[in-house]
Amino acid sequence: MIRVLIADDEAMIRSALAALLRLEDDIEVIAECEDGEQAVAEAVRLQPDVCLLDLEMPGLDGVQVAEKLNRLIATRCVVVTRHARPGVLRRALASGVSGFLPKSRGADEVAAVIRRVAAGARYVDPEIAADALSDERSPLTDRELDVLRAGRRGETTGQIARALSLAPGTVRNHISVILGKLSVGTRQQAVLIAEERGWI
Repeated sequence: MIRVLIADDEAMIRSALAALLRLEDDIEVIAECEDGEQAVAEAVRLQPDVCLLDLEMPGLDGVQVAEKLNRLIATRCVVVTRHARPGVLRRALASGVSGFLPKSRGADEVAAVIRRVAAGARYVDPEIAADALSDERSPLTDRELDVLRAGRRGETTGQIARALSLAPGTVRNHISVILGKLSVGTRQQAVLIAEERGWI
């Protein structure tokens, strides 16, 4: 049996997917989690073979959960998303995610991907992969992206500085460079561009 943990903050989607996967002879859904923090805690406790993670969750998103789990336990992570942006795919693959697919896929396809990933293979939805190859790369450095990510919900410069262990002045310098590179006037506009293009 392939032991699977599902994490999605939308209860109806989570329970429907769990119910459909439980119909498969070789898949056992051992946990249903409503956010990223709970997914990490339950995965560490239960050691599932595969974690099926929604990308857009409060707190830790699916890619951040996968990053944490890859450091903590031997599990394989599949990220599902409603907004399959190419930049997000690159971030997911860099974090060690084993599978990446849109939420528009049927339960039978999700089950097939779970089986492939559990067997040691990787799976990326072909349409997303094609888009990723043609998508523009981010002009921002990893540290600049960290600053945007840490401030994406309107955190103050001081809060971003504490979260990243940087001096407030350094954060202000990064923000100034980001605004210049993206030709925008506010940090919120920069965050929107980065999210739309899948850089964060």
